[in-house]
Amino acid sequence: MKFQATLGENARDITLNPEAGTYTSEEKSGDYTFEYVNGRYLLRTGTKTYKIDNVSYEGHAIEFTMNGVWHSVEVKDEQELLLDRLGFKTGAAAAEGILKAPMPGKILEIMVAEGDEVEKDQPVVILEAMKMENELKAPISGTIDSISAEVGQSLEKNSPILEIEALG
Repeated sequence: MKFQATLGENARDITLNPEAGTYTSEEKSGDYTFEYVNGRYLLRTGTKTYKIDNVSYEGHAIEFTMNGVWHSVEVKDEQELLLDRLGFKTGAAAAEGILKAPMPGKILEIMVAEGDEVEKDQPVVILEAMKMENELKAPISGTIDSISAEVGQSLEKNSPILEIEALG
């Protein structure tokens, strides 16, 4: 099974052979075991054991702690990589025009209206979270199709705020 894992700006191609318990990445290869023991995942490679907890995922994004340190990784399988190369959108990518709250917070300002055209990375909403104002930006260029939140509204993480219909 081939995968691409992206951590920050670094993308790595990884091939796993679960039956043989082997892996190959760009720099190295070796044996591994991955198991669930007493409510915790254990990954063993060579003489090292990694304790993996707090696993959550949405689409391609996976968040977890490894030996107590938080990590966020985007993982795509061979089929998703092929669809990307061919220019097709998967279910997650088709929803890329939906702006969701990245954390719990309160809407302080909505800087656009339905029907407005926006550019990718244009500021569209101010969300207050943990006493800080966070500027949320448009995930894609397009037209504001709908706004499902309002000023003063408190939101949970991943609550939809607005939807942008892609141009073209």
